[in-house]
Amino acid sequence: MISIHDSARVSKLADIEDSVRGTRILIGARSVVDAFVKIKPAGGTGDILIGEDCVINAGCVLYSGHGISLGDRVAIAANCTLAPTNHEFADASKPIRSQGFRPSKGGVRIGDDAWIGANCVLLDGADIGEGAVIGAGSVVRGKVEPYTVHAGNPLRQLGTRQPLSD
Repeated sequence: MISIHDSARVSKLADIEDSVRGTRILIGARSVVDAFVKIKPAGGTGDILIGEDCVINAGCVLYSGHGISLGDRVAIAANCTLAPTNHEFADASKPIRSQGFRPSKGGVRIGDDAWIGANCVLLDGADIGEGAVIGAGSVVRGKVEPYTVHAGNPLRQLGTRQPLSD
């Protein structure tokens, strides 16, 4: 089921596939899904929930896997991949694609007012706290505390966000 709020803007060049297994794709009020964004139910039956006032820039790919949840005011820069799923691969006597998927590590969650830089990859279990910033080209697969700034592969904390005084 695909539900796009009336005030959301989804480019005619975006590709949002409907699920055959019951995955919900919800896009909140005033959110923007840019051209060449691909939203695909694949690798599980998790829902893709996009909050209000979010922006997903061109070239991003979101797989449903074990679920994606974006809070409000999330900004995702160009060419990011959100992949909350992992192939099973342990049995070398079988093709990887015939082994199914690994158990969930919690999907992908991004808190309110977070910013994900260009070309990032968020894997199953990525849990990005409110107000956090992820630098361009980073790989995220675990917990990122609120209002922290992280970058790299491996991901490391570079700083924190603080309120500016007058």
